[in-house]
Amino acid sequence: MIDPLANRHPGIGSGLVGEWDQPMEEGTFVSRLKEVFGLRVVRHTALLGRPVRRVALCGGSGSFLLERAVAAGADAFLTGDLKYHQFFDVDRRLLLADIGHYGSEQFTPALIARYLQREMPTFAVRLTEIVTDPIHYS
Repeated sequence: MIDPLANRHPGIGSGLVGEWDQPMEEGTFVSRLKEVFGLRVVRHTALLGRPVRRVALCGGSGSFLLERAVAAGADAFLTGDLKYHQFFDVDRRLLLADIGHYGSEQFTPALIARYLQREMPTFAVRLTEIVTDPIHYS
């Protein structure tokens, strides 16, 4: 059986881990997520009273990487589409933040467009302006 999490291409995978130059307070981190991703709400685990410096990220539904984020020593894991019980699974090992599937992938089309324009300058790239997020908050 093939392990879907096995990385056969170093440097390429479903998620990434990065570090801030300076650690930030968890509340500031959550507020920054709302600001950067243009969100009204962020679902997250209880604040742990620890600084956030190392952050793991997986766009879309990244819950399959929860344990890998913990193993990577992340202070926070940012993804979308988490289920209720998955918030218990981290057991205070890190701050878990769910910014929604759409929220976590909203910038991907522009990144792909820039790549295509750079690599294939004669290829016409058009991005839709239609927001396809089916979830609304009132």
